[in-house]
Amino acid sequence: MVTFSLQASPSDAAGWVHLARRAEAAGYDALLIGDHPGVVSSPFVALAAAATATSTIGLGSYVSNAGVREPMLLAADVATLDLVSGGRARLGIGTGHTLAEWRAIGRERPDVAGRVRRAVAVIEATRSLLDGDEVTVESADLSVHGARLEKPSRVQRRIPLTVGTANSSLLRWAGAHADVVGLTGFGRTLPDGHSHEVRWRAAEIEAQLAEVATGAVGRAEPPELEALVQRVVVTDDAEAAAAQTARETGLSVDELLATPFVLIGTEDEIVAAIAAHRRRWGVTRYVVRADALDPLTPILPRPTP
Repeated sequence: MVTFSLQASPSDAAGWVHLARRAEAAGYDALLIGDHPGVVSSPFVALAAAATATSTIGLGSYVSNAGVREPMLLAADVATLDLVSGGRARLGIGTGHTLAEWRAIGRERPDVAGRVRRAVAVIEATRSLLDGDEVTVESADLSVHGARLEKPSRVQRRIPLTVGTANSSLLRWAGAHADVVGLTGFGRTLPDGHSHEVRWRAAEIEAQLAEVATGAVGRAEPPELEALVQRVVVTDDAEAAAAQTARETGLSVDELLATPFVLIGTEDEIVAAIAAHRRRWGVTRYVVRADALDPLTPILPRPTP
């Protein structure tokens, strides 16, 4: 079973509701919003609006920025979304790489290790709060004292957790604890604070999956693997369509078309690529941008070989 989720953000109320309904009708598994304060809409407010216009599609952040979100507020937002959606909330969390977002709330962004420690602490505290526990944490990375989420109560017994990352330490942690590991394929953050180098070559993907597998040792069921797709093009000339992205990323066209982070080709070629990614990498989930909704809709009902 291969599932697709749609990552988008509203620009107006009517268009957002229409998009949510279209995604649900097309068979997308979830409607997701990134978490970049000041750049995109507040995810949980927008998702609550989408909940009122839909009935089955999952709803979640992809992914909440653990650097600027506090567990108490994050748990309350997720539980409220679960309540108003009738049990469709998803929780996605990442480390938060954008320097400006940390500074906007009066914090200095720590080094990579510090961001990973903070993310793990925020995830653990948030999940404990959603489970009804009282939480106290005092560390250099997180301070929480006597926090308890009395209301609202979540509808789902356990809200699914996605950890989005390409960091080795967090991949191992996610392998041990997450329901879904969101493979971002991100490398070093570029000077603009938003863009990244990529880790899309076969050896780099294999190294990331090895970290997940190491973390998952001893689990009865390993986490699902999900790829964040950066470009979708349905075309009968995949090589030409991939050429610019290949130049931008420093990959050859063949290397690019072999990764799960782009889906380029005819409908048949994309279906074949999805099947190949499942066999080779174990990837069974994809997150695509809003502009992929229409091109991929004819593909969603098709079984992969």
